[in-house]
Amino acid sequence: MKKGQKIQMFVASLDTGLTHDPCYEGYFLCFNEQKYYEAHDVLEHLWLEEKGPPHQFFKGLIQLAGAFVHLQKQYRRPEHSTDGRRLRPAWRLFKLAQTNLEPFLPTFLDLDVRTVLELCSKNMLAIEGTDFKTNPWSPVAAPMLGLSIEGRSNVG
Repeated sequence: MKKGQKIQMFVASLDTGLTHDPCYEGYFLCFNEQKYYEAHDVLEHLWLEEKGPPHQFFKGLIQLAGAFVHLQKQYRRPEHSTDGRRLRPAWRLFKLAQTNLEPFLPTFLDLDVRTVLELCSKNMLAIEGTDFKTNPWSPVAAPMLGLSIEGRSNVG
């Protein structure tokens, strides 16, 4: 089965009572299950179709997920010849995500962008603080993202 077909099946399986596009909400479901690559793929499907400001916003979220793909792979195989060198690419993706998300402060599409930017900064500083030698990510302390409900953010 091709990637596009898998995404369509996943999106079709989501609750029909969604507030936003199923690809957008699917991003958060995948992200919170630590399926960062899948989160990237699901939102990329929407990003490729989108024009205007949401295009840049989705790009930033895709880059955020990509950064966590790097951290997760490095965590799993720190001594691997490729995966062991993923902290710098993760840092760069966090920086790109910040750049793309900043114009959407403080909130956009029910996401508390400020908190997401703080998540980027926190991880960048943690990586820099150990001179790109220690991974700040672990599966037990992985961040969770969510859309705000009645003004309350669900990002942690």
